[in-house]
Amino acid sequence: MGILDFVKDVGLQLFDTDSEAADNIRQHLEVKTSGLSNIEVDFDDGVATVRGNAINQATKDLAVAIAGNVKGVERVNSDGISVPPPPPEAPEPEPEAEYYEIQSGDTLGAIAKRFYGKASAYMKIYEANKDIIENPDRIYPGQKIIIPKD
Repeated sequence: MGILDFVKDVGLQLFDTDSEAADNIRQHLEVKTSGLSNIEVDFDDGVATVRGNAINQATKDLAVAIAGNVKGVERVNSDGISVPPPPPEAPEPEPEAEYYEIQSGDTLGAIAKRFYGKASAYMKIYEANKDIIENPDRIYPGQKIIIPKD
């Protein structure tokens, strides 16, 4: 995955100055994401570089989405987050998440219809993003969310 772009002026306000950004983003990740360890964050000119260990690819993807949906973050570099290899009996490695940037006029129901063929599947999207979306009726253009695999 490497570097993922986000909308810099959208998201949760966690810091007022760049000097406090890295520590505040790291603390936010520790609170919002279980399955991460040894997390370190650097922040420079809108780019959050996250390093550490994730228990699986889904946890890594969630950490990227959470860090990217912080106001002031324009990019997240996740190359430094390691994920253990799948066990030998696993048929395929876990796929990386599919991200979707919310557009003006979108609803979770409309997004669910687009990806799953039925609007009623919106709760699947909400559950995968509840650390980013506080209320399924309140999403904002520019937010990036994870679209869970079917």
